[in-house]
Amino acid sequence: MTQITEQAARSVPGTSARPSEAAAAAAPRAKSRDAFFDNAKYLAIVLVAVAHAWEPLRGGSRAVSALYIVVYTFHMPAFIIISGHFSRNFDFRPDRVRRLITGIAVPYILFEVAYSLFHRWAADEPDMPISLLDPWYLTWFLLALFIWRMTAPIWRLVRWPLPLALAIAALATTSPQIRDDLDLQRVLQFLPFFVLGMVLKREHFQLVRRRAVRIIAVPVFALAVVFAYWAVVRMNMAWFFHRDSAEELGVPWWTGVLMTFALFGCSLVLTACFFAWVPGRRLWVTALGAGTLCGYLLHGFLLQSASTWGWYDADWLHRPVGAVFVSVLAAVAVTLLCTPPVQRIFRFALEPEMAWAFKKEPARQNTTKRDTVRRDTDLRETGERETGEQAPDGEQAPDGEQAPDGTRVPAERAVKS
Repeated sequence: MTQITEQAARSVPGTSARPSEAAAAAAPRAKSRDAFFDNAKYLAIVLVAVAHAWEPLRGGSRAVSALYIVVYTFHMPAFIIISGHFSRNFDFRPDRVRRLITGIAVPYILFEVAYSLFHRWAADEPDMPISLLDPWYLTWFLLALFIWRMTAPIWRLVRWPLPLALAIAALATTSPQIRDDLDLQRVLQFLPFFVLGMVLKREHFQLVRRRAVRIIAVPVFALAVVFAYWAVVRMNMAWFFHRDSAEELGVPWWTGVLMTFALFGCSLVLTACFFAWVPGRRLWVTALGAGTLCGYLLHGFLLQSASTWGWYDADWLHRPVGAVFVSVLAAVAVTLLCTPPVQRIFRFALEPEMAWAFKKEPARQNTTKRDTVRRDTDLRETGERETGEQAPDGEQAPDGEQAPDGTRVPAERAVKS
């Protein structure tokens, strides 16, 4: 390792650092991952799994439904904001495009097929179609992230990226012609959070982590739970899934515009409160933040099994003690699925090398000092692999039926309950 560092130092014109100095300078950069973002991703994926596990319990508990609404208001936006933040430097440089394909597009294809085949077997529906254009269950986020990241250069170019993204999201709610292909309704309605993540700087995240914000976050969350408890029987919860137009929800088109801005504001406030309480130091869960994509994609198989095979049939699970048990079990399960051993097992699907599929990049013999500094700056800013937005969700299910996450699924592909 020292030898490689020495060679790298010698290869940069104009550098005169001794090998030991070069190694010392490289060491901090190699460990530049920000613990805050890893902690935030881990806590968010736990909330994703817990909220999904609550889905079958909502019908018999207004309190669970209220908590479900609160979590769905911010857990998806939090993930998408982080995804946008780590996509702000994306361009169409060959190595970045390659990571986009191997880290997002290929996992999307593999898990879209895997979930469809699993449902065919578990639900005894051998005729259920497999369509890469109609993402099913959890896989919608990977497709959305692929599309969002492809548009990243556009958002860096325009003068007012966030207002433009909000206008697009609002217009999407007025367009019932947008169907399920590519899950575009959800892609467009969640777009402002991705763009917001791109425009935010590290110091903006520091602002919400001040002690005063942490204190304010407590009553804000309490008020959100109280409001959600009131709204459960008065409001269509499908608004929080961002998958339908206003007309599809049975309200006038202008309601969709108003709800776009209202929900964006509510989500932003609760997401800021969530970030305020995320620890910034390294903890035992920090390392799990790098494996949230693994936990996200795998925990869906457990949820599908629970829905298909009647794991929620026991009466005691629909009581308060049952809700607590389900919450803890979901949190433990997704934590285990984020651990390094599980990541290594599924690396073939989540981080395939695929060297056979790409041309070899020509050797860069004349690397300049400016190029090297720029590359190091990119690494320090991102602090992780560029495909690394560890997914979350907010799905919905069959026509009128909700899957254990909120995703839209065609009627013929619905999970039988």
